[in-house]
Amino acid sequence: MEAASREKRWYLIHSKPRQEVVAKENLERQGYSTYLPLLRTPRRRMGRRVIRIEPMFPRYFFIHLDTETDNWAPIRSTVGVSTLVRFGTTPTPVPDNLIATLRERDDSSGVQDIPIHEFKIGQKVRIEEGPFMGYQGIFMAKTSQERVLVLLDIVGKSAKARVDIAVLGPAVD
Repeated sequence: MEAASREKRWYLIHSKPRQEVVAKENLERQGYSTYLPLLRTPRRRMGRRVIRIEPMFPRYFFIHLDTETDNWAPIRSTVGVSTLVRFGTTPTPVPDNLIATLRERDDSSGVQDIPIHEFKIGQKVRIEEGPFMGYQGIFMAKTSQERVLVLLDIVGKSAKARVDIAVLGPAVD
């Protein structure tokens, strides 16, 4: 049994569009061990900020297989699975330390949070959503838990705007 566990490696599954969870559940029902890294991400929906849980790597997740004892044949025909990722003719193992690093970041429910970028006063920022989308400005201050003050140059005039920190990204020069 010790020798078989040394043969187990992680491999990458490519799923059908938006069927990562379906494929994962179907593979687990067949006795395979899988790992689908999930992210908790802030989104805007109808003007409101909502938190969604989404796959970290859309259309991809990991499967733990033994090259000697696991039957690989049913994997490709599993509902939701497109294929095992291959380089050449053989599936390529994923480094164990990558899986360990990803799993360390999971919270108790198996989901990871995207850290909100910490901006410094005076840093150039870009607004990525909302009515000021595409504008670049200067980060001025954090005004509350989720709101910040940004100095924008609109038609040659400086204007201060309070925006949700989740809509900011670093400026692209």
